[in-house]
Formats: sequence, C-alpha cells, structure tokens
Amino acid sequence: KDTRSQFWATYNREAGEYDAEFLEKYKGDMDIVLIFAGLFSAVSTSFIVGTGSSLSPNPSDTTNALLMILIHTINNSTFSGQDLELRPWHGPGSPVVWIQTLMYASLSASLLAALGAMLGKQW
Repeated sequence: KDTRSQFWATYNREAGEYDAEFLEKYKGDMDIVLIFAGLFSAVSTSFIVGTGSSLSPNPSDTTNALLMILIHTINNSTFSGQDLELRPWHGPGSPVVWIQTLMYASLSASLLAALGAMLGKQW
C-alpha cells in the first residue's frame, strides 16, 4: 500500500473512535437534560395549576353578594346598613400577572429544552 492509503485508513479509524466517544458522551448528556426537563416541567405545571385561580374572581364572593341582594329584595329588613351591590372585578394585580408570566416562560423554556434534547438524540 502506498502512504496515502495508509494515512486515510489511519484517519478513518481514529476519526471513527473519536466520533463514537463523542456521540456516547453527548447522548448521555441528552438523557440527563430530558430527565431534568421532564421533572422541572411537572413541578412547574403543578405550580401553574395551583396559582391559576388567582387570575379570575372568586365565584363564591359573587354568589354571596347575589344571594344577599336576593334576600334583601324579599325582606327589606335583612342586611340593613350593608352595601348591597356587586363590586366589579378589576382583574388580577400586577404581581400576579408577572408571576404567572414568569412561570409560563419557565415552562416554555423547559419544554423547548426537552424538544432540543429529543432532536439532538434523534440526529
């Protein structure tokens, strides 16, 4: 064999070994990213579900106010001296909106990381 073919045979062997090590290392890293992203997404989703009720008015307050108005119309002597009107709800406060925005952003980033890891593993 000439020196050129020996060079390329050696190059192919060394490059194949390097590529195999490289791929094995990064496949393991992708597995870790997938596990972390899955756990973080599950925890983040549970917090989002738990705090989602603060984005809407409390339905029991509205029901109680309507019942008080209804009872007052039937018997004018009940609830005398109390303000019997439905208070308008002006939406959630600014801190609640910011917290929800950050929670959804972190969930989106986690899901995007999981998508990237899956695409990397399949490549």
